[in-house]
Amino acid sequence: MQGLLKRASISLFALVVALPFGADAQDAKAVPQSQAELQLSFAPLVKQTSGAVVNVYAEKIIQRQSPFAGDPFFEQFFGQQMPNRTEKQSSLGSGVIVEANGTVVTNNHVIEGADDIKVALSDGREFPCKVVLRDDRLDLAVLRIETKASFPTLAIGNSDAVEVGDLVLAIGNPFGVGQTVTSGIVSALARNQVVKNEFGFFIQTDASINPGNSGGALMNMKGELIGINTAIFSRGGGSNGIGFAIPANLVKVFLASADAGVKSFERPYVGATFDAVTSEVAEALGLDKARGALIVKVTDGGPASKAGLRAGEIVTAVNGVPVEHPDALLYRLTTAGLGSSVNLTVAENGGEQQVALKLDRAPEPSPRDQRTIGGRTPFTGTVVENLSPRVADELRMPTESTGVVVADVKDGSPAARLGFEPKDIIVSINGAPVQTTEELEQMADADPGFWRVEIEREGQRIRQFFR
Repeated sequence: MQGLLKRASISLFALVVALPFGADAQDAKAVPQSQAELQLSFAPLVKQTSGAVVNVYAEKIIQRQSPFAGDPFFEQFFGQQMPNRTEKQSSLGSGVIVEANGTVVTNNHVIEGADDIKVALSDGREFPCKVVLRDDRLDLAVLRIETKASFPTLAIGNSDAVEVGDLVLAIGNPFGVGQTVTSGIVSALARNQVVKNEFGFFIQTDASINPGNSGGALMNMKGELIGINTAIFSRGGGSNGIGFAIPANLVKVFLASADAGVKSFERPYVGATFDAVTSEVAEALGLDKARGALIVKVTDGGPASKAGLRAGEIVTAVNGVPVEHPDALLYRLTTAGLGSSVNLTVAENGGEQQVALKLDRAPEPSPRDQRTIGGRTPFTGTVVENLSPRVADELRMPTESTGVVVADVKDGSPAARLGFEPKDIIVSINGAPVQTTEELEQMADADPGFWRVEIEREGQRIRQFFR
């Protein structure tokens, strides 16, 4: 069958490649040379693989406040606790079965916040499933069908072998109309700044992708999964020929973490911050083009510091694979996996050097010492922790952050009413610096009556006064 598909791609597209430019182009047209070429089709490939692509139905129950809440007349009869309305919200997406035990890969945004998740196979069967692992930064989720049956699977291919111009098929459930197959080519690789998350490295395709295709399969002509369809570029909500997929090599790493039973996906800790390379920086450093990841800051004692990396250097490749931008660097390090070592190509002053970097999880050198602040203070209802690179990574904060961070705020608490938010770093109270959760609790228990609080929120210092 692979030979047939290979001949199909040649027959469908070789004529375009062979056409000469100029006036003779119209004379170079050709017709199919055999009955077999007239009957070439993607149908055998679709029959072989479509059973592994499922529809994902996610439902969540939300509470709607009564429109009569706060009305004295109605509260006279119902009391202060007005009955609230509950509503059921549904979302629809797609998923891919990658293991015979019913392990499904989909997008996180398809199942985010869901109370009930079901998958429907192409043969009409439906099954409940549970979430095994999810990550909003990668926009990936692993589900497991709750049954002991065996399921058809789609093999995961090597997305690094994908090239611009390769033929691809996209399978999913657009607009909820049922399983749909579209074809196209790979339009570009290593696309970033596509969606609003921390991870930007996508395969771009012109195969039609619409709402409902999210979590579905992007497949090569070998019948292998090369990407999870995740986003479209459209102002009107429909396909305009620009769709994006998460590369399969990232899916492999995420799936391995799910199979290992981890509760939270961890990326390698580098101990450095990076920025895009501008044309001015490239020219100053003698690079032929603006590409790579510029090292902006190196944390003392971190892996980058131990490897000898310095601010001002540019990482241009990982294990010999070119790095287009900082997101591409993060992708290469993440797919290399925790515990491994990578060889970085680093440019500086017109020359290059090779640097070995060990990839480990973010450290937690001091205990997080989580505490819930009580009493009669502005902090009552906050859950605070000592910041470390690991805590910062879990909270989606810069890993070089230090101090005491608000990990959570209890609903309806004094802290919530006063505007405290998760990820706030409490810098000082009445001019005294706050360095540990123990110090914060002691200052809160002292109850000075007047509070001058300085916090750091998204890099900005904010001063607040409370009585």
